[in-house]
Amino acid sequence: MPEAVIVERHNEYSATLYDLLSAYASQRERQAVTNVRIAMRGVWSLKDARDILTRMVGEFSDWTALEKFLIRYLASPADRATAIASSFAASLELVREGVLEMRQEEAFAPLYLRAGGRATGKGDEA
Repeated sequence: MPEAVIVERHNEYSATLYDLLSAYASQRERQAVTNVRIAMRGVWSLKDARDILTRMVGEFSDWTALEKFLIRYLASPADRATAIASSFAASLELVREGVLEMRQEEAFAPLYLRAGGRATGKGDEA
């Protein structure tokens, strides 16, 4: 009867830190969520802001704060930043064209607007 041969096997693994991190990253990548949906933000276009300011210029004959022009359009706080930024850019364009006049008492103070000489038919008044 032949003697049984006993074979002992020992597994030895060798891996660097880079190998371990790469394997971990590929495993996480397979399990990661691939569908990403970004919520749409409501943004005022420059044209919308210009149309609103042009319509409202006739309603206020005295100096009026920019926020007062926008108060009825600011439904949510999330829309506030985009509305003010677009309205500011549109108001600068209207000032350049002479439709509006703009003033500000000091840095970071409220901006005040009123109808310019071309919008009211009057000359420049201080």
